[in-house]
Amino acid sequence: MRVPRPLFPKNLHEFRRQFATEEACEQYLTACRWPDGFACPRCQHRRAYTVAHRRWQCAGCRHQVSLTAGTVLHNTKTPLTIWFWAGYLMVTDKRGASALWLQRQLGLRRYETAWLLLHKLRRAMVNAAREPLHGDVELDDTWIGGTQPGLRGSRQLKGRKAALVLVAVEKRGRATGRARMAVVPDFKGVTLVSFLKQNVKSGSTVYTDGLKSFTGLEEAGYRHVSRSQPLRIELRKGAKSVVPLADRAIGNLQQWLIGTYHGVSRDQLQVYLDEFVFRHNRRRQPMAAFQTLLGLGTERGSTSYKQIRGAADLCESLGED
Repeated sequence: MRVPRPLFPKNLHEFRRQFATEEACEQYLTACRWPDGFACPRCQHRRAYTVAHRRWQCAGCRHQVSLTAGTVLHNTKTPLTIWFWAGYLMVTDKRGASALWLQRQLGLRRYETAWLLLHKLRRAMVNAAREPLHGDVELDDTWIGGTQPGLRGSRQLKGRKAALVLVAVEKRGRATGRARMAVVPDFKGVTLVSFLKQNVKSGSTVYTDGLKSFTGLEEAGYRHVSRSQPLRIELRKGAKSVVPLADRAIGNLQQWLIGTYHGVSRDQLQVYLDEFVFRHNRRRQPMAAFQTLLGLGTERGSTSYKQIRGAADLCESLGED
């Protein structure tokens, strides 16, 4: 028998009332994890009973399952009510949530607790099975971190503190569709093609400026439309960009990073890009974003504070690619 997913609250008052207790949060997680009712991961038996805190035992094979196993909430000592509030504030405030702001809002004693909550949630925002961008896609690059005196041309890639980021945005007529962003090590063609293969469906039409590194996209399976980009001084005077949607996304990203976080470290930049993309792609459904956030969390294991602090998990991911 199908277990109905609880209705999501429409406003702050309903949220406070619906998720006031640990039990209410556990019921919601259960419905998110098993929307069709419990199914044992080992034998697929449909009945189970509670044997301990957040732990169920299959009535068939006696295999025990933790409600939070395989999620960013696993083995957490922080109350679920705090996790739910953090997720809700993170997806409903367009500006995003800094750790200091979250600490104050939730009355947390330690800044590190708020920081860890946010970073674990950010790591739950990327679904490995998400559908790639398709159709008409604009592609552009940018530096995050500003210019560095004394470094020009190719020297920018050596020793520069700023990070190079690739941005892809779907075109929906004149409107912006979904987006993808990633930190990359260089401008090389093989790097650009690798980014496209991971994020854009083969056969799509990719629009770029005249950067030489973008040559070779046809051989990689994409239609490529390359146009010469006006100089910066001409753009400031009103000239039209050849990749306007990508440029707009880059501008919004930079304003968001500075306005909410006042800058971020290069090591952690990728998870902030993931957060921006998560918000952008769900900007018209902030309430659904909360459900997606918890649902995506079931696809990712919990990351330790030590791994997050040094961005070791991000380094491992880059190595796997």
